[in-house]
Amino acid sequence: MVDAQLLALTLEHVVIERPSKEQQEQHLSLDKGYDNPTGHKAVQDYAYIGHIRRIGEEKLDPNKQKTYPARRWVVERTFAWFRRCRAIIIRYDHKAQNYLALLILASTLLWYRRAVKLGAF
Repeated sequence: MVDAQLLALTLEHVVIERPSKEQQEQHLSLDKGYDNPTGHKAVQDYAYIGHIRRIGEEKLDPNKQKTYPARRWVVERTFAWFRRCRAIIIRYDHKAQNYLALLILASTLLWYRRAVKLGAF
């Protein structure tokens, strides 16, 4: 399945509790792959403010200053960190519980290293 078809399922299974609309607006930034009726419907159904780049839309002028911080790279960066863990890439574990435990252990280790690097400990 393509990502756009799994968007609604992904939003449905978000683990972190969202604040209410009155407390804070919830924005969702998506790329051109989600510029279709399925993507727009999922954003609307889950009451997000969607920022979906349109297919055929030109890139922003590189000389123009952005007014908001880019945050989408966090996911790609985290996946790059996970790629350094050989057992996660190859998936030696046959049981789903063992693989999930390995993912949790790897993410804990990665975030601990990051916290130490930032001087939190």
